[in-house]
Amino acid sequence: MSEVPAARHTLRIIRYLAGHSGPVRASTVSRDLGLPRSTVYHLLTVMRDEGFLLHSPEDQAYLLSPLVADIGSSVLRTSSLGQLARPILERLVAETGLPIVAHLGVLQHADVVYASKVSAARAPAVVTSIGVRLPAHLTATGRAMLASIPTAQLRASYPRGQTLAVRAGPGPTTSEQLDGILLATRERGWAVEDGDITLEYGSVAAPVFDHNHYPTAAIGLTFRGSAFDDRQWKRLGLATRNAAEALSQRIHGKS
Repeated sequence: MSEVPAARHTLRIIRYLAGHSGPVRASTVSRDLGLPRSTVYHLLTVMRDEGFLLHSPEDQAYLLSPLVADIGSSVLRTSSLGQLARPILERLVAETGLPIVAHLGVLQHADVVYASKVSAARAPAVVTSIGVRLPAHLTATGRAMLASIPTAQLRASYPRGQTLAVRAGPGPTTSEQLDGILLATRERGWAVEDGDITLEYGSVAAPVFDHNHYPTAAIGLTFRGSAFDDRQWKRLGLATRNAAEALSQRIHGKS
């Protein structure tokens, strides 16, 4: 078997960074993988220049870029995560007994890509079909994950002073406004979106955590917002949190 050390080292670094929820310094990569520091710096620089890595200047550290996730986005329709989630989404829809849509979203940089969807009878027609991409800061699923990622990763995607795009409703227009929404999300325990994607629709969502306690996905519910009162919004928010916890357990190999 032919040996291509640079290629092998590059793949080891990608696998290593994928196992960390936040930015990692080059010196740490060198130490943990037993690679020369000069080699690691060279490969990290090349991967950053080619778009595979993001560099956090505050931490002087590196993390995987959206490009890595984009490469895998084409397999979302048949991903193991979507398959694991579907029975939970089906149960969530059945147990609420309401005209809602349940979906699973995966964070890719500043977007959410939807990997699974289950609709109840008389549920509203929503845009969250499998493979659809939406701005994370405008969706409940996106906010649920953004509220749980490391600050350095959040700032890499939403730098201070950035003007954010809006869609149907007002939504946050600055990273500072988004920070306030994410703080409220953490305090509440689930995310809320009301008319920011489609004016008459609202959503709630909660994050799904992997073994590193990184928000690998989020489970959300979408419904006609005006049809539900505050008590029902809270009930659905708690339901998404319970469903997300159940999926987290499945990811960890527990029933």
